Amino acid sequence: MNLQTTGRKALMALGAALLMAHATAQAPSYPAPKPLGAGAQATLDKLSYKGGTPTIAYLPMGTEYNYHVALYEGIKSVPGIKSFMLSPYSGSDQAGQMGMLQDVTSRKDVDAILIISFDEHSLAPLIKKAVDAGKVVVIVNSDIPNFPTPVHGVVGVNQRIANKALAEWARAQAKDAPKSVGVLDGEPSYIATERAGGFLDGLKDSNWKLATRINGGWSVEKGNTAAMDMLQANPGINAIYASSDYMALGAALAAKSLGRTNISIYGYDGDTGALEDIANGGGVTATTNTSPVKMGRMAALFAVDLLNRKSSGGYVNVPTEIVYKGNVQAVLKQPADLYPKPSKAY
Repeated sequence: MNLQTTGRKALMALGAALLMAHATAQAPSYPAPKPLGAGAQATLDKLSYKGGTPTIAYLPMGTEYNYHVALYEGIKSVPGIKSFMLSPYSGSDQAGQMGMLQDVTSRKDVDAILIISFDEHSLAPLIKKAVDAGKVVVIVNSDIPNFPTPVHGVVGVNQRIANKALAEWARAQAKDAPKSVGVLDGEPSYIATERAGGFLDGLKDSNWKLATRINGGWSVEKGNTAAMDMLQANPGINAIYASSDYMALGAALAAKSLGRTNISIYGYDGDTGALEDIANGGGVTATTNTSPVKMGRMAALFAVDLLNRKSSGGYVNVPTEIVYKGNVQAVLKQPADLYPKPSKAY
C-alpha cells in the first residue's frame, strides 16, 4: 500500500514538473506588443512567406558600432531560422544602407527584414516597397510609434522614459547638488531627439541646468572631439549626458585629457566597453543598459511570429536597467548576454 501511495505521488510530481516545463516553454519570449500609432501598422495580408525555415535579413546602420553587431548576436542565436547581416561600416553611410535595403527587398529568399533606421524619412519609400513585396519589416532599436510608412513591428526601448529615469537617478545620486550639464546628441533623428529629450525632461524644475547641447556624431572619435570642444568652451560643465555609450566613452577620454576628474558622465546603450569602463573607474559614471543581445533575440522571435501569423504586430518594449559602479559586476558576470565579451572574467 505504501509502495502504491509512493508511486502515485511520484507520478503526480512528474506530471506537475512536465506541466511546469510546458508552461515555461510556452511563456512569451518577448513582452506583449503594444499598438503602434494610427495608420502605422502594416497588415499581414501581403506576406509572401509560405512556411519552412524563414530567412531574416538584418540591416543595421554601421558595423562601426559594437551595439549593432551585438543585436545580430541575439538574432542569429534563435534556432530554426536562417539569417544574415548587411551593413555599411560607417554609421553615416545612409546611401549604402538604402542600396542594401533595395537588394534584400528584391531577393525572393528573404522573408523578413530587421532594420535600424537613423533617418526614417529617407528610408520610408524603400520600406514601403519591402512591405509591398511581401516581407515582414521590423524596425529595431527604436520606439517610434508612427514610422512614416506602415511597418509590421517595432522593437526597442521607450527612450524618452528610460533617459528621464536616468536623469532622475543621477540627480538622486548627487543628492540634488547643482550641476552644469552638457549634452552630446547623436546625428539628427527620431532616436537622438527622444534620448536627449528624455534626459532633459528629467532635469526640469531642478538645479541641474543645461549649459550646451551639441552633435557628438554617435562615435567614440566624434564624441571625444565634441566633448573636448564643449568642455573648453564651457569649463563650468560638471555633468555630461551622451545619447550613446560610444559618445560617453569619447567624453570620458576628453575629460581625462583635460585633467577634469570632477565630471559625471552618463551614457545609453549597455555597450560592453562602457560597462567595463564603469567597473574599472575609467570615467563613465552610469549607463542605461538596453541589453542589445537580448533585444536582437526578441526581434527575431517577433519576426518569426509575424511570419507565422501568431502576432498581428505592434511595439515590443525591451526592459532596461541603470548600471553603475554598484551593480555593474553582476551584468559583466553574464557574458552570454554581452557582445563583445568582457575582456576578463568578473
